[in-house]
Amino acid sequence: MEQITTRKARLSDLNILLSFEQAIIAAERPFDLTLKEGEIHYYDIAEMIAAPNVEVIVAEINGELIGSAYARIADSKIYLKHPKHAYLGFMYVKPEHRGKGINNRIIEVLKQWVISRGVTEMRLEVYNENLSAIKAYEKAGFTPNLLEMRIGLDKL
Repeated sequence: MEQITTRKARLSDLNILLSFEQAIIAAERPFDLTLKEGEIHYYDIAEMIAAPNVEVIVAEINGELIGSAYARIADSKIYLKHPKHAYLGFMYVKPEHRGKGINNRIIEVLKQWVISRGVTEMRLEVYNENLSAIKAYEKAGFTPNLLEMRIGLDKL
């Protein structure tokens, strides 16, 4: 039986985490025509691992990294009830390990870290057309909150 464990990411994980980032970007490109061509980066993963307001968690099976996510504590907009919130991102599970509850397990670890910091709100962003991701986040307890809309003015 596979033993799934979670732990805080280390700098020695960086190369694998960079490959996870590229897999996330490849999966999201069809949902966002505004992404630049070629290799891009969403995150400074090394900086996130070292930052006191960010917790990067990885999931492993038998020492192999199979998933990741982070929570970043940030100031909320002044008109909201909660002064701070945690923003979740970098959510990735290798395709061959999806459907095993790994994403929920990572989210639960991050949730406990966020609570331990006195923060009571977690948020994330997901592309409106990414139905499988939306379903996974709803399964973890998230609900839709706000839809961002855009118009490209270069085509008008």
